[in-house]
Amino acid sequence: MTRPPVLLPALFLALLAPAAAFAHAGHGTASLWAGLYHPVSGADHVLAMVAVGLWAGMAGGRFIWAAPAAFAGAMLLGWALAVSGVAVPGFEPVILASVIVLGAMVGLAVPLPAAVALPVIAVFGLMHGAAHGVEGPAAGLGFYAAGFALATGGLHLAGLAAGVALSGPGARVALRGLGAGTATLGAALALAG
Repeated sequence: MTRPPVLLPALFLALLAPAAAFAHAGHGTASLWAGLYHPVSGADHVLAMVAVGLWAGMAGGRFIWAAPAAFAGAMLLGWALAVSGVAVPGFEPVILASVIVLGAMVGLAVPLPAAVALPVIAVFGLMHGAAHGVEGPAAGLGFYAAGFALATGGLHLAGLAAGVALSGPGARVALRGLGAGTATLGAALALAG
């Protein structure tokens, strides 16, 4: 039996740092760096985006690419709507719900068909994108969007790598534990807000 890497739980626990909970920096700067930094500067974005990768890795098959693609595509649409002045109401509560729901899907190992799971993931991506649009800069949008899209892809890949690595029979408990921990942290963020 292989043991899960010790680094993964350590990285996950680092998200518990209070400064990481609601910090979203770089809002006013129109740069690739600001876009790269925004998704990783708040636990709500990090947890949800990594959870998409965890779920994709756990589910396997076409879900490996379809889940991150659904999230990222809808995220860019949500960003475009927000920067165009289209109101996307309720994005903050839905973002917190995304952390809880996505974490629960991994923690409970819910085998949803792609026809159900992908639209749910896309709605969450749309709301995360709306937040990026509302909280982002007023100019230099292309660089900022490229940055947060790349950062999101990196977070999805990190979750995907962990999900695939922990999908074996001996490590599946660790994967489900990461999902349950994600959902628990999401609930804590919701209660703190």
